[in-house]
Amino acid sequence: MVRGKKVVVVMPAYNAAQTLETTYREIPMDVVDEVILVDDQSPDNTVARARELGIAHVIVHPKNRGYGGNQKTCYTEAIRLGADIVVMLHPDYQYTPLLIEALVYPIANGLFPVMLGSRILGRGALTGGMPMYKYIANRFLTAFQNVLMGQKLAEYHTGYRAFSREILERLPLEENDDDFVFDNEMLAQIAWAGYIIGEVTCPTRYFKEASSINFRRSVTYGLGVLRVSLLYRLNRWGWLRSPVFDLEKGRKLHISPVPTPS
Repeated sequence: MVRGKKVVVVMPAYNAAQTLETTYREIPMDVVDEVILVDDQSPDNTVARARELGIAHVIVHPKNRGYGGNQKTCYTEAIRLGADIVVMLHPDYQYTPLLIEALVYPIANGLFPVMLGSRILGRGALTGGMPMYKYIANRFLTAFQNVLMGQKLAEYHTGYRAFSREILERLPLEENDDDFVFDNEMLAQIAWAGYIIGEVTCPTRYFKEASSINFRRSVTYGLGVLRVSLLYRLNRWGWLRSPVFDLEKGRKLHISPVPTPS
């Protein structure tokens, strides 16, 4: 707990058995109150490993729902547990849990409602092994989005994020994609709602066991990002009315998390 606020870490998991322990052991439990792992039908033993580690809240999807669908379950369960601040941490150890405090304290102190761990601030991306084509695409897409969305973020594509409860309760997350574009749509919704996003520099690691989408899926993701940015601008101009930016919908996630038997 930080400044009287309950901190919950959520881990959207898929094939994370080899890296889960290393990630979990680094979580600062003097700051974090609860840890939730949502497994998206991993074919490996991620769920068994999570239970061996003593993770109290392990949820298993009855079928694969995708990365975005996994996050929807993560945030639903975090809110159900009374979280005031929610940190999304990938269990593949690509991002260090040692930065959780740096993400949480600005939110707890009322400085920002959203914090991102940026690989682009500083020299974290390339020194951590990010492929050059991904780095170039990251820089291009971020510049494109900053222009169309009127922001000045260093990176839109990090998977290391922390949110206040207010953010998760206000955004129409159910309208978002169930795959990787979910992340981008969520940041677009946050910008649409007028919230200010904070960033801290974040080292990253690219290695065999860390999850990473291939070139084909990277292209699909990039096209999705361009679509989100254009959709944002067209909605700002009043030319379209997308449900993704309909804040009146509120947060209505009709998901019933299904934990597997202990």
